[in-house]
Amino acid sequence: MLNFLPATLKGVLAALLILADTLVLIPFLLFVAVVKLIIPVKPVRTVCTVILNWIAYIWIGFNNRLADVFHRIEWQVEGVENLSRDNWYFVTCNHQSWADIPIIQYVLNDRIPLLKFFLKKELIWVPLLGVAWWALDFPFMRRYSKEQVARNPSLKGKDLETTRAACEKFRYTPVTVFNFMEGTRFTPAKHAAQNSPYRHLLKPRAGGTAFVLGAMGEMLHTLLDVTIVYPDQQHGFWDYLCGRIRRVVIRVRTIDIPPHFRGMNYANDEALKRAFQAWVDDLWLAKDRQIDELVNAGQSTPHRDDTPMPA
Repeated sequence: MLNFLPATLKGVLAALLILADTLVLIPFLLFVAVVKLIIPVKPVRTVCTVILNWIAYIWIGFNNRLADVFHRIEWQVEGVENLSRDNWYFVTCNHQSWADIPIIQYVLNDRIPLLKFFLKKELIWVPLLGVAWWALDFPFMRRYSKEQVARNPSLKGKDLETTRAACEKFRYTPVTVFNFMEGTRFTPAKHAAQNSPYRHLLKPRAGGTAFVLGAMGEMLHTLLDVTIVYPDQQHGFWDYLCGRIRRVVIRVRTIDIPPHFRGMNYANDEALKRAFQAWVDDLWLAKDRQIDELVNAGQSTPHRDDTPMPA
């Protein structure tokens, strides 16, 4: 609708409107968060969690509508038809820029439960966001290094126990746990430094995913393997706000997580560790081939998909 505006003006307007929407919704979120904190009764906290998730859905939905108003992106999306907000999911994706996150939220919001990230416990002190993350049940985790465990053997396994305890609340409301397996954004320099065996990907960090499945294996049965390709040019988050991203290709594969990887003890079972790493490597090989196909297909003008995406 407003795609004709200069790119920088669109970016500034979008950023200001997102900030305004955040300031409007934060008081409601904080109020429900306080109720959740002072009434430690499971039914009350469950209801509060549902309300807080809806506030987050509204915030993401507003951001998505801004994208519709300011941008004209050609969306080519496959694999989202049979998703449900009543299921528990683990989602991973190739990571190219900070634009990946709002784009994934655009495609998956209202199709699956709210995306939640495992966060370092220090992030709870981030102004406003820390409280919001706590209220929305983002799991805060503490990882102990090998040196710390060596100095204090009683710490062995404590990080997994703490994470399991943090994830207990997910038993009562469906959730989507999100993790970039590459751990960082792809750049040619990082690719070369890693000597990555993949053409379009960095090496996946299997340990982080194994840690999540070890803590939540009883709940997480389904992996959503998301692949994003920008056929025209690589862009960042500011470019997304400014409407410089013209085409996005997204493929979502729904994969059953093998039962022996759910609730596994990754750190103490070498055979299981090798099997899990081989499984992740197979996923990454398939993703790399898929990106290669999508990149080659993107050299020609794709069919435009004008089907509106959900809020």
